Amino acid sequence: MNQDGPQVQNIILIGFMGCGKSTVGRELKRMLGFSWIDTDSVIEQQAQCSITDIFAREGEEGFRDRETDVLRDLAAQQLRSTIISTGGGAILREENRALLRQLGYVVWLRANAETVYQRTRKNRDRPILQTQNPRAVIADLLQQREPMYRECSHLAIEVSGLNRTEIAVGIIESARYHFASQE
Repeated sequence: MNQDGPQVQNIILIGFMGCGKSTVGRELKRMLGFSWIDTDSVIEQQAQCSITDIFAREGEEGFRDRETDVLRDLAAQQLRSTIISTGGGAILREENRALLRQLGYVVWLRANAETVYQRTRKNRDRPILQTQNPRAVIADLLQQREPMYRECSHLAIEVSGLNRTEIAVGIIESARYHFASQE
């Protein structure tokens, strides 16, 4: 029995920055022919500026408000056959975690702190990593957020050592089983 209400056949990608949500989202789009939405890109389009600029002008709370608004809008659209890649902190608010599950099959792309650091260390567009010790920030945030990722995900995939196609195939097979069991 489905406890999330009527199930829609969308795949929602969550996980920390650098885990490959956008890359895997594009690969799932290619393989399934679904639409693909990146919530960070939607926020940037609506604000007409970068996430870094939003953080500078409105702080993290302002950015999180925008993120919640986007998730509410997506849930109201009753999307079907859509891949949604979220920002790494989308799970920080309880309302967002509920919205993510409402939107569809939630897949948590997991990576360890060192993998995240290696993937993000040269990117200057990551506001929370502009610190003296980004490795420590990554490790702390991963530890803090893990229970929230776990709470709202249907599936967790350890992405370290896997390529985008391997990850996408695993998601597709698991999602098919999930959706079939909801019918």
